[in-house]
Amino acid sequence: MSGVRTRAAVFAALGLLALFALLTVSLTTGEMRIPAGTALRALVGLGDGGDVLVVQQFRAPRAVAAIAGGAGLGVAGCVLQRLFRNPLASPDVMGVTGGASLGAVALIAAGASQTLIPLGALAGGLLSALLLGVFAWGSGLSVTRLVLTGLAVQAGLAAAVNLMIVRFPAELAGSALQWTTGSVYGRTWTEVWGAGGALLVALAAALVLHRRLAVLDLGDDSAGALGLNTATARLQLLVLAVVLASLAASLAGPVTFVALAVPHVVRFLTGPPTAVSLALAGLTGAVLLLASDLVVQHLLPIEGLPVGAVTATLGAPWLLVLMFRQSSPVQRTHA
Repeated sequence: MSGVRTRAAVFAALGLLALFALLTVSLTTGEMRIPAGTALRALVGLGDGGDVLVVQQFRAPRAVAAIAGGAGLGVAGCVLQRLFRNPLASPDVMGVTGGASLGAVALIAAGASQTLIPLGALAGGLLSALLLGVFAWGSGLSVTRLVLTGLAVQAGLAAAVNLMIVRFPAELAGSALQWTTGSVYGRTWTEVWGAGGALLVALAAALVLHRRLAVLDLGDDSAGALGLNTATARLQLLVLAVVLASLAASLAGPVTFVALAVPHVVRFLTGPPTAVSLALAGLTGAVLLLASDLVVQHLLPIEGLPVGAVTATLGAPWLLVLMFRQSSPVQRTHA
């Protein structure tokens, strides 16, 4: 047990160092390079007015949006995979991020304020979860049916979003299309404080509810014998995961791969799941999404590429590997 705690502590320390380093890079690099010390002072409003403007109004909101969105996706993926005991379960595979896109784009089409986008994304995510439950719940949530139903829901919602974008006025179509591919470009403090504050509350709720998730890990029979109402607990955790993923999508768009991969990385490096590993999933998601956004900004020759393009490129082969691993004879017998 001490070895597991040591690995978790080392992983947390390295993750925090990586996050600080990536945040420093995001604040200092760009068309106007700013020394690290100057950028950190500008972050708190000190120094040259031009530096303060660039750091506080352009670079910091984008970095914070990537950190908050990545943390929300990482924890949401961890909760869903443990809840369904399915390594393929994630918000993007199960249609949650597609629903969040539909809700957000609908508000963009209506000309709503940016402060209302998180509410639209949340409503859309809950809608996709409802559709998934209607179509897949009767099968006992088998691995194959759950994944196929989620992909079908995601495809249907994506088609609806594309139809709306095609009907948009030209001035709205570009911003909506960029949002649906996953991007933290142009995020403002108004968006970050709204969705980010709600995400902090949801992340705290995930840590509070971890005890129920841990009891469910024992199996329904054992959980029931310990006095847990398994149906209520599953519903609470499912709604929490949908809220986390939807709020993350409202900040970063429907970013793929992060929620799918993060739980596997944390489990591989730190061992069996605990409340600490749930927090580490949030940290890992934040590092992964912020790093992907820096790759988009500074390492790729195509200007303006959304961060979702990088995560989708990483996620496609990862998803194929996981699906091949799930297609064992044991899994097929339950389909």
